[in-house]
Amino acid sequence: MEITEIRIHLRKEDKLKAFATVTFDRCFVVRNMKVIESDKGLILCMPSRKMPDGSFKDVAHPITVEFRSLLESKVFACYEREVLQAAAGNGADSRVV
Repeated sequence: MEITEIRIHLRKEDKLKAFATVTFDRCFVVRNMKVIESDKGLILCMPSRKMPDGSFKDVAHPITVEFRSLLESKVFACYEREVLQAAAGNGADSRVV
């Protein structure tokens, strides 16, 4: 499976730094991944829905540690690129993998 596109949408919130939309093999998209700033650095949260008991359950998520690492590294690289572009005044959403 190939990650063919990543779009980063920056947010100006305390912990929520961005939303990410990731396209796989040019034919399947996962929206609403969140780039969150934690005490230990950036974390990537998968899209989730609220359950009747108030807890949240992931709608989609990586199955292997290796794929999660690959996904995180690519999304974080695009996020960092978008932050630099925004700081330079080029605020268009990142679409590069």
